[in-house]
Amino acid sequence: MAAAFVFPGQGSQAVGMGKALAETFPVARQVFERVDEALADKLSAIMWEGPAETLTLTENTQPALVAVSLAAMRVLETEAGVELVRDAKFVAGHSVGEYSALAATGALSFDDAVRLVRIRGRAMQRAVPVGQGAMAALLGVDFEQAAAIAAEAAQGELVQAANDNGGGQVVVSGHKAAVERAVEIAKAKGVRRAMLLPVSAPFHSALMQPAADAMAQALAKVTIRAPTIPLIANVTAAPVTAPADILRGLVEQVTGTVRWRESVSYMAAAGVTHFYEVGAGKVLTGLIKRIAEGASGMPIGSPDEVAAFKAARG
Repeated sequence: MAAAFVFPGQGSQAVGMGKALAETFPVARQVFERVDEALADKLSAIMWEGPAETLTLTENTQPALVAVSLAAMRVLETEAGVELVRDAKFVAGHSVGEYSALAATGALSFDDAVRLVRIRGRAMQRAVPVGQGAMAALLGVDFEQAAAIAAEAAQGELVQAANDNGGGQVVVSGHKAAVERAVEIAKAKGVRRAMLLPVSAPFHSALMQPAADAMAQALAKVTIRAPTIPLIANVTAAPVTAPADILRGLVEQVTGTVRWRESVSYMAAAGVTHFYEVGAGKVLTGLIKRIAEGASGMPIGSPDEVAAFKAARG
């Protein structure tokens, strides 16, 4: 039985995330206190009390998601005796979740991971003025169909297939008017569902190049080590362990496609049958079950889910 531990990205956040973990497990509370300290900001208060509009600001969402994932990981280590090097074949993270995965495997220090995603969130927010970019989800299409719709919608502007999430779900990203055209074209072609997403910037598109440049500068100042187990990188959907390759992937993923469908397919083909989603929500668990036939998925982000994990492992 081979396992992979995966870490969620934006879209999994909700007010109250991580609060029950902190109330139940002292080791989780210590993680949230350390995040507040690393950022010199009371992020935990925003996470647990809101308001939702403040939590969904990208500069808050990204470190909040990493905080919950790392708190849950510490609980698994201390309460369930999990050791990634022994218990998992791979780690992977969806977009910002890649930083959680790298911190969990020791490739990034805890403090560096949290500070980097705060920088990343701010840089992504500033890269495109509010209102000029957008993202939309197309449901019932494959990646090639979504790319063709994006190409037809561009009309001199930029729109591209940004997230290949699997299960017939592809997200397009770019200039707002072009993304809106993509939604209308998709509907005209009979796509099952096409809808604008409530995000504040066109993530994973070429419009994010200023943010990629900012991350290249920030990442050059931190130490990246070889992870204890391979990371399946967003931009290549293949395993990486060399620090130079990890750094390059983290820069490229700001503007590049999140190849989640291919990443999960790679892990399943390599023998992974059990996927554990560590952190907020269960978005990835749902996607994985649609991508890897027969694979089991389990979210671990609450005390009840930790208990279920322990019971399943016997």
